[in-house]
Amino acid sequence: MQKLRQAVLFDLDGTLLDSLGDLAESMNAVLREDGLPTHGLDDFRFFIGDGIQALVKRSLPLRLHNDRPALEAYLDRYRASYSQRWHLSKPFAGIADLLDTLQAQGVGLGIVSNKPDNFTQQCVQTLFPAWTWEGVVGQLDHVPSKPDPTGALAMAEKLGVQPEDCWFVGDSDVDMKTGVNAGMNVVGVSWGFRPETELRDAGAQHIIGQPAELLALLNKD
Repeated sequence: MQKLRQAVLFDLDGTLLDSLGDLAESMNAVLREDGLPTHGLDDFRFFIGDGIQALVKRSLPLRLHNDRPALEAYLDRYRASYSQRWHLSKPFAGIADLLDTLQAQGVGLGIVSNKPDNFTQQCVQTLFPAWTWEGVVGQLDHVPSKPDPTGALAMAEKLGVQPEDCWFVGDSDVDMKTGVNAGMNVVGVSWGFRPETELRDAGAQHIIGQPAELLALLNKD
């Protein structure tokens, strides 16, 4: 019996892309301009994952959290700052070889991110140009953000794969919950921004420490 086609839906930041330093410096640069406290990389590991609005709000002092005009202004400034730095990010070690093998095996490749869609598209086109992505989507106003499964399920449909034949791969609780909510196979990566305990608590069915380990999961009988 012929094996059904499989697909892998990846998160972007912290899963495919080592972008923590650029995301952090983009926000810290804005904070420094106004003499506000900056944050270390470990802080940003937990600021990232729920979308750009959450990142900016978490980075600002508590006194600004309910100041909507200020939040909107800082959001615009962060976008401008990040637009100068996003291209400095790099794929994690081993990702290129993993993508080469998946593509050679005919596995469908997609990306579902909470990064704004314009930055998501730019990152993928510029930093991952060697692979055929059948679908790429970031945060859009008309689509609920992860962990809502809407984006992941729409991507599975676009790739012509049933949810149970999709592997959702990410580095945060948001990603694990997305995969669970979508009824997909849920894989957490330990090289990303969040601890392994968080991934397990959020529903990870598998934890991998190297990109190549994903191949063994997909190729199991």
